[in-house]
Amino acid sequence: AINDMKIPDIVPGPEIERKSFEIIEQEVGTHSFDKYQWPVVRRIIHASGDLSIAKRIKFGGNPIKNAAKALKKCSPIISDTNMAIHGISIPKLKKVNPSYERSRILCAVSMPEVIELSQKEGIPRSVFNIRHFKNVLEDSIVVIGNAPTALWEVIRLFREENLKPACVIAMPVGFVNVVEVKEMLINTDLDYITVLGRRGGTPMAVATLNALADLASSI
Repeated sequence: AINDMKIPDIVPGPEIERKSFEIIEQEVGTHSFDKYQWPVVRRIIHASGDLSIAKRIKFGGNPIKNAAKALKKCSPIISDTNMAIHGISIPKLKKVNPSYERSRILCAVSMPEVIELSQKEGIPRSVFNIRHFKNVLEDSIVVIGNAPTALWEVIRLFREENLKPACVIAMPVGFVNVVEVKEMLINTDLDYITVLGRRGGTPMAVATLNALADLASSI
């Protein structure tokens, strides 16, 4: 009966995180990630609750170093979802640059003009969201945890207009064009962190950005 079940001891938040990281370290064991990549990977594992995700994480170019430089300059963070805006830690960002406010995290998917363009052109809002911020795309940090079409537009703007974000956190999730657009990404000169295959999601993308903010001060 449920009444006979032993309730686990309540553990304080910081202790939960410390213990979780300890378990991850033990269970992953030896790996090939360097001292900057591993804290990012560990945070993604923590967000997903899945040790096997480590095998799917790929770094291209110099995303960690570039992200640290961008965060120190208080560069804009462009997201494909409003959900990410609320998940990204402002206290962590402020430790890197005190000027950071929630308003530096940009997402236009709910803006009337973006919705109108999407309906008129028959193209997903996520494309027009990225296009809306193309004037600040250069040297920004892009956080994609949902829409492969957002990543597709980032790649298009890089190829056609030479607009290069400092770092692309590329973790769209799903079954349509997700694998294909990630393959496109790894064949570019963009600096990125991605989860290969169909997997991804906003929690993993947000966890990656938060890990980069933690690392930035030491780079």
